[in-house]
Amino acid sequence: MAKSKAEGQLAKLGLVLPSPPPAVGAYVTVVRTGDLIVSSCRLPWQGRRLRHTGKLGDPLTVEQGYEAAKICALNALAQLKTALGSLDKVRQIVRLEGYVHCGPGFRQHPQVLNGASDLINAVFGERGRHTRTALGIHEMAL
Repeated sequence: MAKSKAEGQLAKLGLVLPSPPPAVGAYVTVVRTGDLIVSSCRLPWQGRRLRHTGKLGDPLTVEQGYEAAKICALNALAQLKTALGSLDKVRQIVRLEGYVHCGPGFRQHPQVLNGASDLINAVFGERGRHTRTALGIHEMAL
């Protein structure tokens, strides 16, 4: 089967879509209503392990957070492909929300979430331009 244009963009970035991670609670990973798809929270899973754990600012760096956000976005793309059959069916990424697990005084949430935004924009071009919220959370599951 030929790669989609979006998957071709991922290949140019040296990335391959992983298998979509399963839900870790009592929820579904994707809901579709009409032409709109909403996906659930993504974590930086690589295979069966979390790539980065801990809080941004202590011990994790902004660079590690950026990488974690990029992995989360890659996992979200895997969910979208599963839901649609092809990423080329995505007409527009509307919104990206990021919850950054961080320590006291950490204020670089936007720089961390750029990891996800940069990937989405690189894969989809204009169709990837989205609104965004970046929030810092003191305690998070996993």
